[in-house]
Amino acid sequence: MWKRLWKNKMAVLMLGIILGVIIAGIFAPVVAPHDPYKTDILNKFAGFSMSYPLGTDHLGRCILSRMIYGIRPTLFLSILTMTGTIFLGMIMGLLAGYFRGFVDEVIMRIVDVMLSFPSQIMVFAIVALLGVDIRNVILANVFIKWAWYARMIRTNVMKYRDKNYILYSKCIGNRERYILFRHLLPSISSELAVLATLDMGWAILNISTLSFLKLGVQPPTPEWGAMLNEAKNVMTTNPVQMIAPGLAIVILVAAFHFLGDALRDALDPKEAEYE
Repeated sequence: MWKRLWKNKMAVLMLGIILGVIIAGIFAPVVAPHDPYKTDILNKFAGFSMSYPLGTDHLGRCILSRMIYGIRPTLFLSILTMTGTIFLGMIMGLLAGYFRGFVDEVIMRIVDVMLSFPSQIMVFAIVALLGVDIRNVILANVFIKWAWYARMIRTNVMKYRDKNYILYSKCIGNRERYILFRHLLPSISSELAVLATLDMGWAILNISTLSFLKLGVQPPTPEWGAMLNEAKNVMTTNPVQMIAPGLAIVILVAAFHFLGDALRDALDPKEAEYE
């Protein structure tokens, strides 16, 4: 699998982009050339230069510095959202797919109810109910999206629950918890990795969209969606201000999608047969 993945030049490039962004976000205080919060109204809308590689915004703040610091809320909060969603969906999917019967029926009916509502409308409703706060945004996304993962993971669990090694583990008296987490979970780990990677783009877009609508990260905290919201107010006088955060979102979302496609191809047993 790893050999096929490393042979895919696009996958290596996308992985490099993602790792580079993550490292830049972690070491933002070292990498960023200026304080992202420092305003200089006399230097607003400055053009590209050695001191300000991406210019300055309407308040004279360094756009590059704000972009680098914006990685933390944009990407890291998306990773936190995806981790919570995967964890909850994994638990529910494992229980439903393995135990079947009454447990499966109850969980799947809850999943049907959750999936019957438009996800974005439900996120807006939950945020409006709990209040505008990034923690409420993360809770709303996890609460809405886990149902989709639970259904996908349940389907994968059902493929393995009657395999010989699972039946043997039952026969020798291993506990259900042991079977779930030592046999079934490793068996579906590759599918989980593909699902999480492909859906990271959704999480990034969701965090950025809600911040753009002033329902997520609040100014003056640098975040790519919030930066786009600020840029739209000066779109006629300084349209360049929206290019950097807009391109960053597009590139990062595309990188996760391409990486997910490469992972799916690398884990496809049909691909292995032709090598």
